[in-house]
Amino acid sequence: MQESVIYQDILQKGEERGKKQGALQLVLRQLTRRLGAVEPQTEQQIRALAIAQLEDLAEALLDFTSQADLASYLTNISPA
Repeated sequence: MQESVIYQDILQKGEERGKKQGALQLVLRQLTRRLGAVEPQTEQQIRALAIAQLEDLAEALLDFTSQADLASYLTNISPA
């Protein structure tokens, strides 16, 4: 059963979901510590990011000094 394509697909999707959830929780904790409470609308934008985008945000937020920096970053990575 573990060798079936369907099993492997389900397993991979579960792993991706878990990785995204972990990255999301870490980024939100880091942002809260660095900038204070994150506005619900901004949090919603962050939750919509892909894993790679969350990882990039985790690095970028080290340079943020205000909520405006976060808003600008999110605007620049969002599709036009």
